[in-house]
Order: sequence, then structure tokens, then C-alpha cells
Amino acid sequence: MEEHIVKKPLKEYFVWDRPVRIFHWLNVLCVLGLIAIGVTILNAKELGISTDGKILLKTWHVYFGYVFVINLIIRIIWGFKSKNRYVQWRSILPKGEAYWDLFADYIVGLKKRKPVAFLGHNPLARLVVTVLFFLMSLQALTGLVLAGTDVYMPPFGGVIKQWVATDEASLDTVKPYSKEGVDEASYQSMRAVRKPFITLHYYTFYLLVAVLIFHIWGVVITEIRERNGIISAMFTGKKVFDSKPVDSDD
Repeated sequence: MEEHIVKKPLKEYFVWDRPVRIFHWLNVLCVLGLIAIGVTILNAKELGISTDGKILLKTWHVYFGYVFVINLIIRIIWGFKSKNRYVQWRSILPKGEAYWDLFADYIVGLKKRKPVAFLGHNPLARLVVTVLFFLMSLQALTGLVLAGTDVYMPPFGGVIKQWVATDEASLDTVKPYSKEGVDEASYQSMRAVRKPFITLHYYTFYLLVAVLIFHIWGVVITEIRERNGIISAMFTGKKVFDSKPVDSDD
């Protein structure tokens, strides 16, 4: 005798608004571009890239960085301004006893293979997203400093040029990878200040890549286990559930 399993009808719930979806995919493109160019720069010597080639790569790395930074700033502001509570920082940042209670319940559900359904970020995702935003902000800040100290690009490039130039008249002659118009002592002093920023930028890059891989892995696993449309939601803004998510207002 066959057993008929009655499936509950799926219901759509709106969760991600358009600004968040645009941020997400623009951020993906920027990060991929920055990683590709960054890895090429790190291996420039092995690849036989000339000095002019490195300057061009670093210039485009900075251009991608500008888009990345502007996009990140808009998203941070939107987390305070949006009326959609699922994209607000108070619904993302892992803080308070209520959050840790939800986190514990979610982990128990995962162990029992009966995950608690969340419309917004689940408690584990909130932790990962918070780390991602922190690392991206750190990478953005250090990257802007390096843009000024390495290829003399805004927002700090003008100040750095004034620092290392022999005098005001030689400012226009100060160029990346050139010692023309540069005071050697001032240049070495600038490079000493630059060093911790490049070290932080370098190691944050690897840490960010590791967390991004974990994030992607978590999204794929959640999609397979819960089948709530977590991936398609970043295109449509909607997830689907056969029962009401615990954080839904509907």
C-alpha cells in the first residue's frame, strides 16, 4: 500500500528590497574584479609584468575599489534608513540575549536536521555577514590609504605627494614608481607609515576570501536543505516557505 505524503503549499514572503539586491550583485562583481587584479599584482614578477603594467593594474584595482567603497557606504547607510526591517542593522548585528537564544535554537535544529526557518538572515548567517562587513570595511579603508601611498590617487594621493615632494614646484613631477621630484628621506618616512596598512590589507584579503568561501558554502547548503529560495531571493527579493518563518510579521 502506497503512502501519500501531503506537501504543504508554499507561500512567498518578500524579504530583500531592490537596493540590497543591487548592492549584493554589484559587490560580487567588484570583489571578483578586485581579487583577479589583486592576485595578478601579487604575482606580477612571476608573470613578467613590466613597471608600466603594474601601474596600470594598480590604477584599475583602485577604480574597482572606488565602486566597491561607494557601494559599501550606500549599503551601510541603507541599513539605517531602510524601512525593511530585514535589511536594518538591528536585524543583522549579533547582539543581545535574544540573538544568542535564537542562535542556540538554530544550531540545535541543524544538528537534528530540522533547521528553524528564518525569512531574514538566520542567526549563523547574521554572524557571518557581520564579519564580512567588518572585513570589507577594513579592506576598503586600507585600500584607500594604499591608493594614495602607492599610485598617488584620491582621496589621500594629493597629501602624500606633498609629503614626499622636494618642494611645491616639483609636485607635478611626482609619479608612481619614479624618484623624480621626490625627497628620499620623506619618501622612506611615508613608506614606513604605509607598511602596516599594506600588511593589514594583505592578510585581510586572505581572511576575507576564506569567509566568502564559507558564506557561499553556507548559502548552497541552506538552499539544498531548506529549499526556501535563498539564492533566487537575491534576484526576486522573495523566499518561499511551507510554514511561517519564525521572524515573519505576516
